[in-house]
Formats: sequence, C-alpha cells, structure tokens
Amino acid sequence: MTAQPVTTTQQTAPTQVPPTVRASLSPSRAADFKTCPLLYRFRSIDRLPERPSVEQVRGTLVHAVLERLFDLPAGGRTPTAAGDLVAPQWDRLVTEQPELADLFPGGDPAAVAEFLRSATALLDGYFTVEDPNRLDPAERESLISAVVDDELLIRGYVDRLDVAPDGALRVVDYKTGGAPREAFEARALFQLKFYALVLWRTRGVVPRVLRLLYLRDAEVCDYTPDAEELERFERTVVALWRAIEQATERQDFRPRPSRLCDWCSHQAHCPTYGGTPPPFPEAAANADPLRDARSRPAPPPGADE
Repeated sequence: MTAQPVTTTQQTAPTQVPPTVRASLSPSRAADFKTCPLLYRFRSIDRLPERPSVEQVRGTLVHAVLERLFDLPAGGRTPTAAGDLVAPQWDRLVTEQPELADLFPGGDPAAVAEFLRSATALLDGYFTVEDPNRLDPAERESLISAVVDDELLIRGYVDRLDVAPDGALRVVDYKTGGAPREAFEARALFQLKFYALVLWRTRGVVPRVLRLLYLRDAEVCDYTPDAEELERFERTVVALWRAIEQATERQDFRPRPSRLCDWCSHQAHCPTYGGTPPPFPEAAANADPLRDARSRPAPPPGADE
C-alpha cells in the first residue's frame, strides 16, 4: 500500500477541477449547515463579520507553533524550543492580520504576556501526549481535495498527516480546548471523517487512525474508520450539499437552536433571539460555486481549533 502525493500548502500547482464540478464544500461549512442552517447562511452567504475570540486566536497561534516545531531537527523539538517559537509566531500573525492586535486594547503588555503564557501552557500539554522527536510528518497544514458525486469538490486543511513505511495513514488534528464533550467531539470527528474521505478518494487508502489531540487536558482520542463507513459518510456529505442547494434556491435557512447558540456571534440577527436576518443577498444565486468563505472551523470555546 503506497501513499501518493497530495496537495500541500507548499505546492503551488492549482487544483485541477473537472468541468462537471458545480460547487465546493469544506468540513467547517458542512458542519455549520448540519448544526444550524441559518448559521451556514450567516457565514457563507451573508458573510457576516465575526470577531475572533481570544480562545480561537490562541488556537491559531498554537497550531502555527506546532507546524513550525517540525522544522527543527529531531532531538531539538523540546518544550523549551516550542516555547521559544510562541512570541515570534504571534508577531508573524499580527503582521499578517493586524486586526488581531485589537484583542488587547491599547496593546496592554500584561494581557499580551498572559496570552502568550497560556499558549505555552497548551504546548506543555502537547508534549505530555506526544514526543515530536519520534515523528517525521509527511504533511503539515496540507490543503487536500477530492471530487465526489462528479459535481462536488470537497476540501480542507489537515493539521498533520503521518505516513507509515507501509503506506498507512494517520490524520492528526490538534484541539486547544478542553477534553471532548459530546456535541463538540461529534463535530470534530465529522471534520476528520471529511478528511478521511478525501484521502480515500485521492489515494485509495482508508486512513488507519483519525487522531484528536486535546492539548488542554492532555488527552488523545483515536478513531478507526473503514471503507463502508466512509461510503455512508460520502452519501451524508452529498445529501448535505443538496440540502444546501435547495435551501439557497428557496432562500430558506432556518435556525436550529442548541446549546451551541451560547457562543454564536449572530444572535442579534437570529429569530430565536428576537432578531431579523438581513435581506437575502441577490448575488447569492450567482456566486462563485467554488468559493467557500472559510476553510477552517470557528468553533466555540471547548471545541476550538
């Protein structure tokens, strides 16, 4: 069983999209619609702005550090080395996204320092569950994609992909929230099954392990999919896409209240909370079918990236 190359963030060749493809879907947007159709509309059609939370940005920072950690040679990937990457990676993120500095009014040095310390603490959790010196990841922050049902492009970013000498695949996703709670773990596994489906369709290999690393509580959650399960999951994804198309045609995206509403940024526009959605965008019907507003999830605290 030999693994074949997949598209990564370092590769510049554009994805070859068959002319039959009519739309694209990422795991985050599929999960949005599955969780609450109106949330999908707010994010993907209305494209309402969302102010990132400290928890989400801290997750982004930790992901960036863990990606860069593997640039160091084996033996040098220590907690101290990871901690030394935190401040430079934060500076890089703020340079690329100046709005992130607004998380700390006035650039409060004490608040920034505490934020960086909290990110370093999560990295300590990482070293509790894994020794990076024993790993040689095949891919980091890789953009992978596949076409299903001849018309739908599914794609997303994988935190890390490990390939064994026999070609077996392990998909690894870092979670900077607490230990899994039922609703959040279901969303996380949905995301990993999405990636497993892409890898299966592009490589002909069902990943042996889907691994969630919960850094705050230093816990590991492993899941083993099989081809039959991924076939069912593919039907689920296609059905979600068709439901999205139908809702778009009818301009009918209804709220689905749940405990996840507590962290929603759009309660002011939600009928469940007495709000009114904005007028449905006229351009929605003519939008670029391959444009997906977000490639990564924007989860609530406890289920963050």
